[in-house]
Amino acid sequence: MNTNIAEKPPLPTFWLVVLLGSLTAFGPLSMDMYLPGLPAVAADMGATTSLVQLSLTACLIGLGAGQLLFGPLSDIYGRRKPLVLTLAVYAIASLLCAFSEAIWPFILLRFVQGLTGAAGIVIARACARDLYAGHELTKFMALLSIVNGAAPILAPIAGGVILTYADWPVVFFVLAAIGFLMFAGTAGFLPDTLPPDQRAEKGVLAVFKTFSRLLKDRTFMGIALTQAFIMASMFAYIAGSPFVLQNMYSVSPQQFSLFFALNGLGIIAAAQLTGRLSHRFGERRFLFAGVLTSIAGGLLLLLAVAVEGPLALIAAALFFVVASVGLVSPSAFSLAMQQQGQSAGSASAFLGLLPFVGGAIVSPLVGLAGDQSAWPLALVILACSLLALVMYGGLVGGRRSTSD
Repeated sequence: MNTNIAEKPPLPTFWLVVLLGSLTAFGPLSMDMYLPGLPAVAADMGATTSLVQLSLTACLIGLGAGQLLFGPLSDIYGRRKPLVLTLAVYAIASLLCAFSEAIWPFILLRFVQGLTGAAGIVIARACARDLYAGHELTKFMALLSIVNGAAPILAPIAGGVILTYADWPVVFFVLAAIGFLMFAGTAGFLPDTLPPDQRAEKGVLAVFKTFSRLLKDRTFMGIALTQAFIMASMFAYIAGSPFVLQNMYSVSPQQFSLFFALNGLGIIAAAQLTGRLSHRFGERRFLFAGVLTSIAGGLLLLLAVAVEGPLALIAAALFFVVASVGLVSPSAFSLAMQQQGQSAGSASAFLGLLPFVGGAIVSPLVGLAGDQSAWPLALVILACSLLALVMYGGLVGGRRSTSD
């Protein structure tokens, strides 16, 4: 338990996990639920594959920029107020997405949706750091990953079911309802985990000082970049797999949802393994193991594409790529946040920003060869995984940590 605050969490652990885990799931929910409907969105709006994937990029940019904005604000003004406000705006933006008839207003609204949804992600993780530290933080983040990992499972399944009986705008009505529900839950049940006497100095200059310190922290940035490249691999999978699996392998939206669900289970299983064994082997080893797992998946995917392998081989490769996130995320967050007290929101913002920047870059790249080629997806995933290894080896690998 973090000794800087009250001895006990503000809610029973179960409900704290449910609430904070749901908030961290805004990223997967905002992106994954409408993935099975991407081809339908392209058809209804008369947009190209790459342009529709730009709506993913807009959401990713919003998710990254929003964390950079609301992380420091939560250090200054507390966790609760920024969270309640942004959840309300998220719900409204989701409603407007449902009524969009042209691609560019839709892309803009997806940015707003990502921007406001980011507050839930970054502030929920800052709340976890307010309450826990060390191996206890790793264990709690692993518990959060049960809820967070369930989102990639349930979101595309729900999207597939919705698209079986209704059109894609209904997906955004559901997201709006989730936003309003989280608004009510946060406003009614989540106290502020950052007491006023522990809040950061106000002002733009203070924020820049904090970010400057984080940028100069070699180990922190190494961990953040390692995680970012692994997450970029997963975002490449998110953007490219609907077209590869549905257009090239004739997978139905419902079958695609099942593939997505299996990969989500991989994240949960890997995260629980990390949480249970981190005290024995150390977070650093799990971070390295996650990088190697992602590289193995990338190599297998490249082989499958080169030999025009069966669907089972493609699915196995993507499983390794996605499951690696469960090893990397809890261990990276715990390692990076060790020395971040009053700056937990800003540090959490950095950890959240970089993956979404990477995801925003790679999402359009996987569609450059059209919707009948898996080569860009395989190459982007492998490149990101190898870059994660470079970041780990150059900035993290040889440095000691109290969590080792």
